[in-house]
Amino acid sequence: MREVCAGQIYKHFKGNLVEVILIAKDSEDLSEKVVYKHLDTGEFWIRDKEMFLSPVDKVKYPDVEQEYRFEFQDEVY
Repeated sequence: MREVCAGQIYKHFKGNLVEVILIAKDSEDLSEKVVYKHLDTGEFWIRDKEMFLSPVDKVKYPDVEQEYRFEFQDEVY
């Protein structure tokens, strides 16, 4: 099973690098959310953890080589 960890860098399938700041819980339904920072703009974003870890929709984006929406980066470019 894939996992996401705070403090790590991930690459979005469209090319942006992000740093995961923390994993939070929604107070209404206790679902997990990923809070992350875009490294190019400094903006903070939040997304459902399930969606953060999901595969790229190859029907919608057939030319994308990356398998998952966000992929962990061992090395930052």
